Amino acid sequence: MEPVKIGLLGLGTVGGGTVTVLTRNAREIARRAGRDIEIAHAAAREYKREGISGLDQIGRIGDDAFAVVDDPEIQIIIELIGGYSPALELVMRAIANGKHVVTANKALIARHGNTIFAAARERGVMVGFEAAVAGGIPIIKAVREGLAANHIEWVAGIINGTGNFILTEMRDKGRSFADCLAEAQARGYAEADPTFDVEGIDAAHKLTILASLAFGIPLQFERCYTEGISRIESQDVAYAGELGYRIKHLGIARRNADGIELRVHPTLIPHRRLIANVDGVMNAVLVKGDAVGPTLYYGAGAGSLPTASSVVADVVDVVRAFTTDPNNRVPHLAFQPDELADTPILTMDQVETAYYLRLTALDEPGVMARIASILGEQGISIEAIQQKAPGEGETHVPLVMLTQRVREGQMNQAIARIEALASVQGSVMRIRVETLAG
Repeated sequence: MEPVKIGLLGLGTVGGGTVTVLTRNAREIARRAGRDIEIAHAAAREYKREGISGLDQIGRIGDDAFAVVDDPEIQIIIELIGGYSPALELVMRAIANGKHVVTANKALIARHGNTIFAAARERGVMVGFEAAVAGGIPIIKAVREGLAANHIEWVAGIINGTGNFILTEMRDKGRSFADCLAEAQARGYAEADPTFDVEGIDAAHKLTILASLAFGIPLQFERCYTEGISRIESQDVAYAGELGYRIKHLGIARRNADGIELRVHPTLIPHRRLIANVDGVMNAVLVKGDAVGPTLYYGAGAGSLPTASSVVADVVDVVRAFTTDPNNRVPHLAFQPDELADTPILTMDQVETAYYLRLTALDEPGVMARIASILGEQGISIEAIQQKAPGEGETHVPLVMLTQRVREGQMNQAIARIEALASVQGSVMRIRVETLAG
């Protein structure tokens, strides 16, 4: 049987890893796929030839990505360029040419996946995107296929390694956010412009995909609430620890009676939860199904070879399905296309959660009572409270509170009233709290 011909777009970190995995493990991959797989044509504007093992086994390397997409010999296109353009144009042209596509591009899938999948169905081709979420962790296959018997109740994940590294360093070493970010950049975990990582945009792309797979809804990145970790202070990390919690930057998707929560933000988690102990640049996704209960998926969320592992796994799936009736393949978003639901995405005002609050208040009688009164008037119960001792010569003290669960709209009103008090200095620091109980 003739080998399957691959067209590879991009020879960067993941592209180089894909070449290495496909060539180094060629025999093992062929045993699983049933056919040899070879990279016949690749495109890259620039790459480090000495840094990639297996380059000599690529049939042809050029700098024109569209030439690869239009190559009639190519059966599968692997898109590892990233970003929105020209990645979208290349993927759509590949599909129009009747080629299957494998991509690690979470931004592309989160924003344009609905269009891409519709075009793929029309042409009868497959689009694999396992590597778009959590690097080497096979979370998409787990949710889409392994948990297909379940009514998924919620998904919660540490799905950005840079943010997790920063929060781990802040906890373990008591360093500031700025110091830990600089360390992440020095180690190559964070880009020179770290906005996508530390402000939650990267995690929101991934959560958008997971939510569609879990709940059978169209991709709706624009409706995902996104909040970063840049406002977290070392004192918040320390106070959380004293209360028995750890702060993690979570993506949370939950189904409730009113709709679906889709949100990325810093979150306090009880320190005994397994996911609370995922540290450094590692990723983890916790999925709660009605039949299976809570399941945890842990591993490397980025990196050359871990991400390439997922890319090549998608290639193997595509090769296995070459002769399958397109109407009987695994659906891109887990549910049959005509079964996707229009379940509404809730606004944050509608979301119910518990809260950690930190504020600085005047150290005099009656202040705490007034703050508690405001919370009570808004229907908010206090579960725990700590008042720190003032420093020498200081007139204000930090107050730290944990509340019971309440709608965010009520909490917003309470915070506005508390910040308006003359006895309260500055703004109230608010971090949401989730127990993630199974």
